[in-house]
Amino acid sequence: MTNRLGDAVSPYLRSHADNPVDWWPWGAEAFAEAERRDVPVLVSIGYATCHWCHVMARESFSDPELAAVLNEGFVSIKVDREEHPDVDASYIAAAGAFTRNLGWPLNVFVTPRGRVFHAGTYSPPRPIVGHPSFQQILDAVTEAWRERRLDVEENADRLAQALAAAAERLAAAGDELPDAAAFDRIAAELAGHEDREFGGFGSAPKFPMVPVLLLLQTLGSGGTLSPERSAQLRALVARTLRTMAASDLRDAVEGGFFRYSTKRDWSDPHYERMLYDNALLLDAYTRLAQDRGSDGDVDGEAAQTAAEAAEIAAGIASFLTTVLQRPEGGFGSAQDSESIVDGKRVEGVYYSLDAEARRSQQPPAVDGKVLTGWNGLAIGALSRAGVALDRPDWIDAATRAADFLLDTHLGEDGTLLRASLDGRPSPATATLEDHGMLAGGLLELALARGDARYATTARRLVDALIVPGRGFAVPGGADPTLSGFGLALTVDLSEGAYPSGLSAAASAAHRLFLLTADTRYLEAARAALGTVAPSAVQASVSFGAALEAMVHVSAEPTQLVVVTGEPGGSGASGETAAPAASGSESVGILRLARAAFGSGLGPGSICAIASPAATEALAAAGFELFEGRRPMRGETTAYYCTDFVCRLPVTEPDALGALLHPAAATP
Repeated sequence: MTNRLGDAVSPYLRSHADNPVDWWPWGAEAFAEAERRDVPVLVSIGYATCHWCHVMARESFSDPELAAVLNEGFVSIKVDREEHPDVDASYIAAAGAFTRNLGWPLNVFVTPRGRVFHAGTYSPPRPIVGHPSFQQILDAVTEAWRERRLDVEENADRLAQALAAAAERLAAAGDELPDAAAFDRIAAELAGHEDREFGGFGSAPKFPMVPVLLLLQTLGSGGTLSPERSAQLRALVARTLRTMAASDLRDAVEGGFFRYSTKRDWSDPHYERMLYDNALLLDAYTRLAQDRGSDGDVDGEAAQTAAEAAEIAAGIASFLTTVLQRPEGGFGSAQDSESIVDGKRVEGVYYSLDAEARRSQQPPAVDGKVLTGWNGLAIGALSRAGVALDRPDWIDAATRAADFLLDTHLGEDGTLLRASLDGRPSPATATLEDHGMLAGGLLELALARGDARYATTARRLVDALIVPGRGFAVPGGADPTLSGFGLALTVDLSEGAYPSGLSAAASAAHRLFLLTADTRYLEAARAALGTVAPSAVQASVSFGAALEAMVHVSAEPTQLVVVTGEPGGSGASGETAAPAASGSESVGILRLARAAFGSGLGPGSICAIASPAATEALAAAGFELFEGRRPMRGETTAYYCTDFVCRLPVTEPDALGALLHPAAATP
């Protein structure tokens, strides 16, 4: 038996290399082998830190008898969903026709042309109530393939055609986005899902659902809803974030949050810590740390909440930069739920130990696979938090990751890699997620450092995605194997725990619109978001990132550029950045600007702090927002604009405060 997984880039695939199952990696060769042998294909999808994936690997895929059944009657393909998210999205969409309990491991049985005819998740080695054993499933699939082949293939074809037709309908949905009344209904609906006893949304299993929290923070920041509704949403988010931080979902020793809890009160987490969760949570806690309300004032309780949020954000950033960040600069995708404690492999016990006890134990393994898209989320979050909370070291960490990706994952011809491990490239095709999230992260880093190089690279990434009148498409097309079978999704609705590629690309394009005034970017964002708007309005809890992007795209643009009075340098912090100006007026201006950078100026807003040299470089690179932005009389100067019309520049904190918080300035 050939070991085809031993040198895989994916740690998840390598963990199955020694199974007695004759595994194939994802690709056309495996399907050609199934065609040659006239057998069905098992596509088994998981990821390195998936607890039940490990359980099924030990119970079933390591069983020689089960392996013999698979090797004789199937071609078996092992897929890392993090390496091939488009494959996972396509098959999980099809799996919904067979099971409501979607998750991982996802085991789909497909024809040699890739079409699904049966699907399920974890299967036990022996039958239990309501769950047949994996052996029984294999027997049933084999019987259907041999005895009812025509029905199997016809049903698989009909399912593939139905999914393709649904995608075509979405693609033709237009660019109609929700209005203010619709967003008010969405806000009320989401607030109604709050668990007022234990915090969060819904019951067990309970996930952080960070995109929903970020959506509510944006809606609560003013301009879209009534002041009363906005205050309600800010209070809801603050309650949720405080409750999660005080629960077992957070590792108080090393910082960072676990993926989800099996119980409603957060008391029994699944202990994997994901890069995407923690990047998004860093954004949420940074916003909470800078939340000053609509009038810019902070009372004692709010000040305490802000201080606690800043401390939690620091813990998340520490986890990202000390646990997940690789020596070469990129961030690994996750830390495992299991570890070896006192010689035994157990789940979660390591996290019950204090800092001193942990030093004598082997920490859970980190999946060092560097994913372009997820790294983009981390780069953006660390950049925003670094400015807002005055932590240049976080911006430096974001810079190291960005430089690694630009050196290793981005070719001179603009071709982007999906993933790498220790600098080794994965054969997986880069997705819309990778382009959109990396572009978004690079734009935030450019604003944090005042470095035009990152902004121009982000612009090239987004420019390559734009299809006039249709939104976005991946350069070079989708995964070639999926495309060859006609199974690639033209519109991917797989959003929930983190933004979809479509949402990420739309958000990056809208940021470019705010920086350049080029309406191509706004039109592309609206066209893309219009395809998912009907679904998002109907299922808002599953489309937090898309709905947040719609809020921003629909809002009147608000822009703040603060130019430091210090000559030279090129940004707000970091090695090439200008030091903060020392005068009390400048310090006050920068304090307000940092708060705006962290919590935003409301929907549709953007904020930048840069030196004179940086604004000149950004303006010369075509980012119109920075044109003519110079310090007045050598003093730190703020330029505040609405809908690309700028007020007179100000150099006094009170004047800027009145612009940012007009309610507080009104007698």
